[in-house]
Amino acid sequence: MTMQVRTHSNVTHIDFLPIAELQERLPSKAVIVTDDIVTELWESPHRRIVVPAGEASKSLHSYSQVVEQILSLGIDRNTIIVALGGGVVGDLAGFVAATILRGVTFLQVPTTLLAMVDSSIGGKVGVDTPQGKNLVGAFKPADQVLICSEFLDQLPARQLTNGMAEVWKYGFIGDAPELNKLRAGQAPLTEIIFDCLDHKARVVEEDEFETSGLRATLNFGHTVGHAIEKVLGYETFLHGEAISIGMAAEARLGELLGITEAGTAEQVKIDLASAGLPVDWDGLRDFEPLIAAMRSDKKATGGKLAFSLLTRLGDCKLVRDVDDESVQAALTA
Repeated sequence: MTMQVRTHSNVTHIDFLPIAELQERLPSKAVIVTDDIVTELWESPHRRIVVPAGEASKSLHSYSQVVEQILSLGIDRNTIIVALGGGVVGDLAGFVAATILRGVTFLQVPTTLLAMVDSSIGGKVGVDTPQGKNLVGAFKPADQVLICSEFLDQLPARQLTNGMAEVWKYGFIGDAPELNKLRAGQAPLTEIIFDCLDHKARVVEEDEFETSGLRATLNFGHTVGHAIEKVLGYETFLHGEAISIGMAAEARLGELLGITEAGTAEQVKIDLASAGLPVDWDGLRDFEPLIAAMRSDKKATGGKLAFSLLTRLGDCKLVRDVDDESVQAALTA
């Protein structure tokens, strides 16, 4: 299976292939950026930069270290940076590729379900800061994404469930047939990955730089989810788990605001729980630090909160100037 994502700045070629063919698809000039867990999963003769696994590596400090290590290799403009790992590695390596020598070729080899269905395409790369998630970065679409679903065979069950949060998100925001397919539980995983990538590709092609509000719909659940991650220091919950709690909370918020069709929040909660994902957290009742964290969200303007909210299952829109009282009510419901 293959597909392309065509934007005004780039064409990303996406290929599904067996892991046995991966070696021959990576050029000799490639420098692989990976983490200390993934590096044990696949051997190759290519030069490697290895960072500790986990969100802590998505930082300016790690970025600086990786850049210095790559520069010490004596690279040139023909060097290719390859991200081999999950979303953290992809975002970090992509930011390096966007900025080193003012930009070099970038390839993504996602090894987690979450990265395969979401972060490996679209071009958003960057790092976190103490002020919030993804606040320093760039748009750097990968020139190629190579998807080897066999990597998923080596994922812990919790990581697979974690990735399913983003899969369900696609169904909630704009793909009702995908919801039916997920509820039936019979679609092959490669088909689910392809469907999710096809959905995101269509959104990115129309709104690459998130100017029309369409691409912001991909952030359903993320305003609350990112706030949870920040308040907890990126510990306790995996990214998809935090987003799952965020989707349940933001569905409630949409209903409270009269934007979301009644009963939608309950169905979102049922669907996520059926996938083994968390839909609540006691810390939501301590709403003040969460709302403070939301103010650093990139969608917020002039101190006013913004959310990507469902109008119904299968449809979503960006809603600005949401008042704190409604957010508090949704978090504490």
